[in-house]
Amino acid sequence: MGLREDIVEMKREVQSVKEQSLAMELLKDSKRANKRICFAFSSVLMLVIILWFLTGVYLIHVLNDIGTEEITTETYEVEQEADNYGNNNFIRGDNNEVK
Repeated sequence: MGLREDIVEMKREVQSVKEQSLAMELLKDSKRANKRICFAFSSVLMLVIILWFLTGVYLIHVLNDIGTEEITTETYEVEQEADNYGNNNFIRGDNNEVK
């Protein structure tokens, strides 16, 4: 075999190596792109799950508050005096005397 056939064979090998390296480069690029897409998808999915959970918690909180009233009570201290007959004489002037 001659020199010409060796050159042709070497060109084929070089072309094969170039195609393989191009294919490997494309595979690496697609792998990186898939990782980014997977991370973005998982982040969005996690955010949706968290928001869904918080909405449920808020809905339960709101439904538990429906129909309830806040009742406030105030206490007053009343000063009183009693006379010898057992009648209470309030400081305000309200007397419980039986007439």
